[in-house]
This record gives sequence, C-alpha cells and structure tokens, in this order.
Amino acid sequence: MKIKSQRDFWSGLMFLVVGVAFAWGATEYSFGTSARPGPGYFPFGLGILLALLGGLVLFKALTLESEGGDPIGDIAWRPLLIIIVAIAVFGLALPRLGLACTLPILITLSALAGSEFHWRDVLISSVVLTVGSWALFILGLKLTIPLWPIYITG
Repeated sequence: MKIKSQRDFWSGLMFLVVGVAFAWGATEYSFGTSARPGPGYFPFGLGILLALLGGLVLFKALTLESEGGDPIGDIAWRPLLIIIVAIAVFGLALPRLGLACTLPILITLSALAGSEFHWRDVLISSVVLTVGSWALFILGLKLTIPLWPIYITG
C-alpha cells in the first residue's frame, strides 16, 4: 500500500483518531433518547462523523494520486505557539476580565499569528465577534459568563 498524498494521509489519520477518541469518551456519559438527548449524545455523534470524515480523507490519500506525493512542509511554529498562548490567555483572563475585554485580546493575539496584520480588521472583528458572542451566549443561551471585569461589577 502506497501513500499517494502525505498531507491527506496524516490529516485523515488525525481526524480518525480524534473522532474515535471523542466517541469513545462520550460513551461514559448518558445517551438519553432522540427526543431527550443526554450529555453523551452530541459528542458521540460528532466523534463518529469526525472519524468517518477522517476515514474518507485517509481513503483518498491511499487511492488518488497527487502531484509529487503532496509532501508535508515544515511546521509553522510561530503561529502554532501564538494561537496556543492566545487560547490560554483567554481561558485565564475570562473569569477576571469578562467577555467584553477578553475576546478582543484573544482576537488581537490570534491575528498576530498571521502574516498580514491590520488594526482596522482586528477592531472590526473584535466588535462584531464580541457583540455576537454576548448576544448568543449571554442573552440567547443565558450562560453565566461574566461580561465585564470583576473590579467593575463588584
């Protein structure tokens, strides 16, 4: 068996492994029924879909020829590390700074990972995503996410 596309092979394998792991982990939770799904219902289904997608990509990598074998390039360490740091900062700052301050910080740090950084784009994205997240998570879903920093709200 010859790998005809390295990129598709490794990404398909990753999707397959992550999907199976999520589906397997979801079996620890109650499934419920289709009318009243339990906490394991959605992650199990999503894990199965991800594993199926990985299987399809893996099949493609082993059957369809690609030019030059579609080799994997070097790992982009800078963007990878910046995104990991941005997510960690978001997780640590959200309870203290609230959604209105933390989400623009996340967006700004994440934008630094790209090769093109424009303050105008970052500001527009920050406003739109912060207002959208507030409307969806706090107004719509009634989640108890702090909106403002703890030193403002008490």
